[in-house]
Amino acid sequence: MISEHPHSKTVALLLREMESSAEGLSHQQAKARLLHYGPNEIEEERHNYVVLFLSQFKSPLVYILIIAALLSFILDNLHEGVLILFIIMINASIGFWQELKALTSIKALKKLTQSKTEIKREKRVVTLPSSELVPGDLIILYEGDLVPADIRLTKTEGVVIDESVLTGESLPVQKDAELILPPDTLPYKLDNMALSGTTVTKGKAEGVVTSTGKYTYFASIAAKASEASPDTPLSKALEHFSKKHMSLLLVMIFITALLAFWQGRESIEIIYLVIAELVSAVPEGLPIVVTLVLTIGAMALSLKKVYIRHLPSVETLGSATVIASDKTGTITEGKLEVEEVFSLHETFAQTVSALANESVAGKGDPVDTALARWVGSEYIRIRERYPRVNLYPFDTKYRLMASSNMVQKEHKIFVKGAFESLREFARNNDDFETLQHEHDTMASKGLRVIALGLGEYRTDDIEAWQIEIVGLVGFIDPPKEGVKEAVALAQSAGVKVMMITGDDPLTASAISASVGIYQEGDRVVTGSELNRMDDETLRRVLPQVSVWARVLPEHKYRIVKALQKRGEIVAVTGDGVNDVPALKAADLGIGMGSGTDAAKSTAKMVLGDNNLSVIVDAIKQGRTIAGNIRKSIYFLVATSLDEVILITGAILMALPLPLYPVQILWINLVADSALDKTFPFLKEEEDVMKKPPTRIHAQFLDRVQLLRVLYAALVISLGSLFLYVWMIDHYGEERAISTLFTGFVIATWINGLQSLKEHEPFLKNLKRSLKINPYIFYGIGIGSVLQLIAIYFLSDIFHTQPLTSDSVWMIMLLSLWVFGMIEIRKWGEYWWRNDQPREIGRGL
Repeated sequence: MISEHPHSKTVALLLREMESSAEGLSHQQAKARLLHYGPNEIEEERHNYVVLFLSQFKSPLVYILIIAALLSFILDNLHEGVLILFIIMINASIGFWQELKALTSIKALKKLTQSKTEIKREKRVVTLPSSELVPGDLIILYEGDLVPADIRLTKTEGVVIDESVLTGESLPVQKDAELILPPDTLPYKLDNMALSGTTVTKGKAEGVVTSTGKYTYFASIAAKASEASPDTPLSKALEHFSKKHMSLLLVMIFITALLAFWQGRESIEIIYLVIAELVSAVPEGLPIVVTLVLTIGAMALSLKKVYIRHLPSVETLGSATVIASDKTGTITEGKLEVEEVFSLHETFAQTVSALANESVAGKGDPVDTALARWVGSEYIRIRERYPRVNLYPFDTKYRLMASSNMVQKEHKIFVKGAFESLREFARNNDDFETLQHEHDTMASKGLRVIALGLGEYRTDDIEAWQIEIVGLVGFIDPPKEGVKEAVALAQSAGVKVMMITGDDPLTASAISASVGIYQEGDRVVTGSELNRMDDETLRRVLPQVSVWARVLPEHKYRIVKALQKRGEIVAVTGDGVNDVPALKAADLGIGMGSGTDAAKSTAKMVLGDNNLSVIVDAIKQGRTIAGNIRKSIYFLVATSLDEVILITGAILMALPLPLYPVQILWINLVADSALDKTFPFLKEEEDVMKKPPTRIHAQFLDRVQLLRVLYAALVISLGSLFLYVWMIDHYGEERAISTLFTGFVIATWINGLQSLKEHEPFLKNLKRSLKINPYIFYGIGIGSVLQLIAIYFLSDIFHTQPLTSDSVWMIMLLSLWVFGMIEIRKWGEYWWRNDQPREIGRGL
């Protein structure tokens, strides 16, 4: 009963195929079809919430934390173990909540197709819920109605439908039931159909329902919205880091255990050694620090009206390599403005613009309101001076609208519409060549052009009208303020900006060129061209394309997927249902605050201010956040690895264990945790928009970062070993361990101070070094108090002895060694880097 390509058939043939009639279906037919096709609703996928919650624990970092918790319990450190398990549960709960929020996108889509509808059943007009519609039903649509199913129109009375929710087209579309279209007509050209989810903005129509529920074009969009979103770059990078970190440490611990066994140490001592190394190796504070960095970043973004729905997406901003942006409302104002006017008679052009117009108090059709703004203060005066007699709403056949008014004692007709249509009734043939040239010039600039005409009123028969064309008006949706500068900033940072729109290619290319997205040598590709491309061709042309025009939801989705296959991190903006598949598929879906609930609930972040410049500014914030996470990882990994190297070095030298496990846990609390919680407050070290995006696997533990971590760990551990050996020789094992315990804490603080600046030596700009994160000094102050308590009040628990003058001197020597060696490394990197040429591309 569902007809294929209903837009390509006559109404009579379609009704016969669907076993329906102009009188509507019988109640019995409708009941049978409802059972066969199901309710006219979008189906929701059912989810097992227990499985969804348990899936939050599938992470190498979580495995490390669980090991740390178990080891804490083994060592009778119940508080530490409970705290770590609490952290794991909090992180899992946050992830679970975010997953649940993401599922609301389907519910939001479902709401967009639910309404009350007038239909014909057995010759009578009845009102039923849209969920009860079936194929073959005859439906009546009025101005303001939501289209509840895919409908082949049978009658149209000046009907205009807003399809932006599906196609992204910024202007409403006129419909004509009499049209017969080719079978392969694309959805945005279905001028004899009304598609589910769209809205009737003008006129009245009747039609036959051709598809309901999961068979509608709208449902195909919803199906893509149910697909899982990709992992964020942050989660991928952390997983990559965790695997590297675990592999390295397990190998080191295994080798150390073998060495201890080879040295003939007792089994209990070897087990104690392995436990100590595992405790020191686990950076259990990392998830808390990352979460804090993201939370503080999200709070900072909210002050700029950027609202985060999925916390890891804060960092995704900084990783983005491509921004695929809508045109309307993001790059442009989202409203038409008169850009150019060509007048044969300026006064007449203004008069026609004011009278052949339905705009009231700045509201109405976009073209009407734009003309009213152009006429300005004279708009109301002209309308009052020349009272209206008749209004002729937009006629889809003749593509014009008109108003007849009294001008003094003469009855005149004022017309606006397509130039080709008005030319059929115009008498000023001598002006046609000039008018055609001006029309083509405006159109080539991507402007939407209409003609203005006037004449004597003689009849209501449009074909009998005789008018003169007095002018042409070109409209444009102007770019938003600051967008051009934002595009330039993004490109200088190695982020490519693409425009993806449902609008005409000429309009799209004109706008994109005006803001710097389209540049000489770039390509503009339409949805029709994209349909003819296979995946290999698309992959090949992607780097050349900066504008995608006349695209459909499935096109936008395909573009995002193709970019991701090239390794790009894609940020996509969207405000309509047509954007939902792409928003879900993107690495970062950005919803517009003024957009539909479906788009906002699918997006990972929502903009209160729909402006591309806000996105670029947010990318800058995201890069700063990513930098802070990178510094946190450097600090935490270096200060866990140095403990492992210290213990391994002691074993190789056949020395007693240099630290007790309880001291290692205390170091992790006093040295690591007192400082790492301040890293979220780090200020921007350099202009992050002067460098290209960092690839996922190089984000947090690339070769340079790994070498820096190893260098810092070796510097701290070798210096600590020297202190330990000297103190053993002069004061014995217990005082050596006690001195090393405090020395190691302070050495960790020194490394924490050096971690604040990655690209500049600490002493290069001392004032900046001290101000980049003043909170770290509060952390050191709190840590100092706690360390003194451990030494002098909890000595039995922590195996400590009071510090002697020699202990203090050795600790100071260790501190200078750590600071000096790291500072030397930084100066070497700084001089080498400044000697290298710098070049940043446009991305892709």
